[in-house]
Amino acid sequence: MTLRIAMWSGPRNISTAMMRSWENRPDCSVVDEPFYACYLEETGLEHPCREAILTSQSTSRAEVIDALTQAPVATELHYQKHMTHHMPRGMDMQWCAELVHCFLVRDPAEVIASYLNKMPSVSEEAIGIVRQAELFEEIAQVTGEEPLVIDSSDVLKNPGAVLAGLCAQLDVSWLPDAMLHWPAGRRDSDGVWAPHWYQSVEASTGFAPYRYRQPELCGEQAALAEAMAPYYQAMASKRIAVNS
Repeated sequence: MTLRIAMWSGPRNISTAMMRSWENRPDCSVVDEPFYACYLEETGLEHPCREAILTSQSTSRAEVIDALTQAPVATELHYQKHMTHHMPRGMDMQWCAELVHCFLVRDPAEVIASYLNKMPSVSEEAIGIVRQAELFEEIAQVTGEEPLVIDSSDVLKNPGAVLAGLCAQLDVSWLPDAMLHWPAGRRDSDGVWAPHWYQSVEASTGFAPYRYRQPELCGEQAALAEAMAPYYQAMASKRIAVNS
């Protein structure tokens, strides 16, 4: 029986590197942001590669959910990379009972600064931090237990310890040679949006060392980071404890 792992992140985190780590396991297959086309179809937003995304994925949430929860998977593990802002408020999340869940969080100021390197503007909705906190509570209610939480800064500071701890919590084998190192390049599993967003991870062969850079935010950007901080801190307080 396949263990289906849903990893919930906002944009400009290490979500694609994390997907690389899991896909490099011989017992794991991955899916990249399966609700992206649904999100664009429903919101009408103009994102990079919009038309290619709409033609590459189903825009039916029911079809996507069926594929994520019921479609046969050839591997023992199925890793699903999800963006929190792709899930609209009011959506029935009962389908999440079929999966195990983990939330990947990052300091909002770092998220905002990184997002503005790729997009002309930023908003609360675009970075999905509030929605991440909401989904944590919704999924906890559906599954009857709090999802796991990991922080991107913890991963980059000590990827072996964090991923070993995560594997232990998921009751799957820890494969450090596979999960800490991978070949550079693009993957067939990458979404068609990869040319805009994935340059750094395509050049990578492992998790980059953690280097904190004080984000240069001002005005509305700084106010947004401050407003998002309590949501991030509440999530980060629940993260998996690891030994350095």
